[in-house]
Amino acid sequence: MKTRKNTGIRLLGLALALLLVLCGLGACSGGEEEKPEETLYPITLSGTEIRVGETTVQALLDKGFKVTWSDENYEQIEVDPSTTLEENSYYTGGSIWISDSLFAHISFATEEAAPLGQAVIARLEFQLYGEEDESVLEEISFDGVPVTQWTRDMAGEKYPDWTGDEVMWLHYGLDYKYDLNFDISTGKMTKFIVERTYDVDWSGGNQ
Repeated sequence: MKTRKNTGIRLLGLALALLLVLCGLGACSGGEEEKPEETLYPITLSGTEIRVGETTVQALLDKGFKVTWSDENYEQIEVDPSTTLEENSYYTGGSIWISDSLFAHISFATEEAAPLGQAVIARLEFQLYGEEDESVLEEISFDGVPVTQWTRDMAGEKYPDWTGDEVMWLHYGLDYKYDLNFDISTGKMTKFIVERTYDVDWSGGNQ
């Protein structure tokens, strides 16, 4: 009986030690689990890197880009970076112009009331079909690769954990959404979207 009692005490001690180790690793903290980090794939326009959710409108203006948004008549008006935006709002209808005919649709987000210039790019969408000038398209890169070089096969190899079919390759994470589209006959990229999700007032709408 004495031997069994000692063995039981040793086993209880080992169990307590293991529990302390697990708690030290956060397994029994009872608190919120840390949100896993997501990869932010940058976009490059004419040598300027854009990081959705981080790059501001003013940073684009400082690089000489023409940035517009649609008014109530859907006319493109160059943005005034001093215009005050409401806090926790999301504004659509913006554009970044690469050439006279090619532009990216963009949305702006604010967490605090701030001048438009301080708003971050929350969403960027490029529709590439229709632009025949290769030199213009070569100025646009996704994750370091010019859009002229992207193919559906390359997307599958580069991001094997994404999902899709023969014309699209998608990833919808906790913070970021990626949508790459390709021509079914050539496999070449025709559109891509990068978006960061925000818990904001969506009634900001078009301005």
